Amino acid sequence: MNNLPERAGTPATPEMRAGDADRERVAHLLRDAAGDGRLTLVELDERLDAVYAAKTYADLEPLTRDLPAPGASPPPAPATGAGAWRPVEGAPSWKSGIGIMSGFNRTGVWNVPRVFRAFAFWGGGKIDLREARFDEPETTIRAMAIMGGFEVIVPDDITVHVKGLGIMGGFDDKASGPGVPGSPTVVIKGLAFWGGVGVKRRKSSRQKKKRDKELKRSEDE
Repeated sequence: MNNLPERAGTPATPEMRAGDADRERVAHLLRDAAGDGRLTLVELDERLDAVYAAKTYADLEPLTRDLPAPGASPPPAPATGAGAWRPVEGAPSWKSGIGIMSGFNRTGVWNVPRVFRAFAFWGGGKIDLREARFDEPETTIRAMAIMGGFEVIVPDDITVHVKGLGIMGGFDDKASGPGVPGSPTVVIKGLAFWGGVGVKRRKSSRQKKKRDKELKRSEDE
């Protein structure tokens, strides 16, 4: 199967240099394949590493050779990156986190349910959504922190609404704001009593990984 695109009406040759748009098209196809269960998380990570290190079409073509394609070339990646939010088969699917005189971490690639409940008493937890996948278009995080606290990290391209209440504590709402069109919505609500819930927007690990690889590639050239 030839997945090479055409440039100005001329078929691309394997030795032709690939651009950012070409790499993004292949990355989008791979993420969709993982969302459909065609690739495991390990396979997805390995192939994405190869995508962002690719310099020519010959480097990209083998990465999708065993995957179905809608046409002669990978589809253009949508601006929303919707495929990146789909649940991944085999990833953890935590529904709650409890920190009683202890702590918990919900990080990495994990499938977030429609409602996630977090409770802390003299303890805390970290809820990192930068690589999370979402079961529903809208997710609610219900956080109850009593003499404890939570750190919630959200990627900067999703929609966030923080509606919690702080009593002799804090419930940070500075991260509230819109994401890119079509992105998931996360609503964070609950209560912080003598405790705190901090919500921060950060670049996703995927975005940082891509920038690091592009920087390394430019240094090698």
